[in-house]
Amino acid sequence: MKKLLFFTFALLITFVSSATSRNYYDESDPVYRDEEQKPEFPGGDKELFKYVQATIKYPTEAYEQKIEGRVIVQFVVEKDGSISNVKVVRKIHPLLDEEAVRVIENMPKWEPGRQRGKAVRVQYIVPVSFKVQ
Repeated sequence: MKKLLFFTFALLITFVSSATSRNYYDESDPVYRDEEQKPEFPGGDKELFKYVQATIKYPTEAYEQKIEGRVIVQFVVEKDGSISNVKVVRKIHPLLDEEAVRVIENMPKWEPGRQRGKAVRVQYIVPVSFKVQ
């Protein structure tokens, strides 16, 4: 793989304004979008940026073809801080989409979100930008 010459990453947290939880999988264990305390990557946003920069590998074929753009990845931060249900909600190219998912799936555990003092499952969205320069 060619060395990544330029990589930008912007952290974007998107939550739907709603006072109620939204359940995606199990009525007894909802996934929140609007919780009292949001989940946090170990060390905060700055460390999340460092992690993504250090982990991402620009796919050779995409690099050579100068394919770039921003992949939007959605996932759930579980009660134990692990990551699940990773999916691309805005695709750019299969190679870039796959790399963004790989990086998100391999993140270390987060500090989970909380509702009324209890750890809860929280939906999270992160854009991962790829740019060739």
